[in-house]
Amino acid sequence: MPSVRTVKTPFSLLLPVYRGDRPDHLARAFQSTVLEQTRRPSEVVVVQDGQITAELASTLERLESSSPVPLRRLRLTHNVGLAQALQCGLSACSHEVIARMDADDISLPHRFELQIPLIEDGADLVGSALVEFGETPEYAGRERVLRVPPLTAGDIAAEARLRSPFNHPTVVYRRSAVLQAGGYRELPLLEDYWLFTRMISSGAKVANLAEPLVLYRVDSGSYQRRGGLRLLRSELGLQRRLHREGFTSNREHLRNLMVRGGYRVVPVGLRRAAYRHRFTTTQPGATVDVPTVGAPPAPNRPTRTEGRA
Repeated sequence: MPSVRTVKTPFSLLLPVYRGDRPDHLARAFQSTVLEQTRRPSEVVVVQDGQITAELASTLERLESSSPVPLRRLRLTHNVGLAQALQCGLSACSHEVIARMDADDISLPHRFELQIPLIEDGADLVGSALVEFGETPEYAGRERVLRVPPLTAGDIAAEARLRSPFNHPTVVYRRSAVLQAGGYRELPLLEDYWLFTRMISSGAKVANLAEPLVLYRVDSGSYQRRGGLRLLRSELGLQRRLHREGFTSNREHLRNLMVRGGYRVVPVGLRRAAYRHRFTTTQPGATVDVPTVGAPPAPNRPTRTEGRA
């Protein structure tokens, strides 16, 4: 067990959970963001988004009883979707500084040791690179698939005109900066991108770390879920909002409609190739050690996308 640094700035870990999450993945996510961290959160706030399975409930009870930091569960009576769940979670957190985590990803032990000092130095929103991993043959083998975001404030603002400049599961932010920008608003599958553009527009101080601090779980359906009519409707709605809010110019608006809108309707193979070429770096010969917990996924399990309202 690593030595634990004395926390200077208290911060909350915000972790949404819904019925489609796997108990073993949730346990691994909690272990990596609390037990293994060299700088632990001061509390964990779990937002239970609607009814969950008995196995998930049992896992949460076990985590709550054994947690070295206070763990509070915010139980929502029905599934409200990620945006509303996170907005409720913001209010439930005790501290101004909040770190995000998803229930199926893994944080590296020094994640908060590196991110929190940037917040202490005045940043409002800090993200990092991440490494994609999975449990399917597509992601087996000796390679690291990196997603490295833009690093400086200027590059982040410029990149935000085309795509989200942050990897959402990696971010740490000030609650006041999120609320000043209007908080999470309902926009299926793109609520985080919309929030980040509003934070940039409202003057939030932003930064990204080039080092990957989160291992991001993908599966064989990940690229399929990045397309389809539902996501196309959200994409068109996002672009209308960004243009109406003055975040994108007429030229950028037209470009995004063609590029991002087209991306949602092309065949899955082409979508995957385009995304990998534009937004990731593959490094053959480097491995990522991803400890696993529990059994293989059950058939017909709802995906993260399908489980959200």
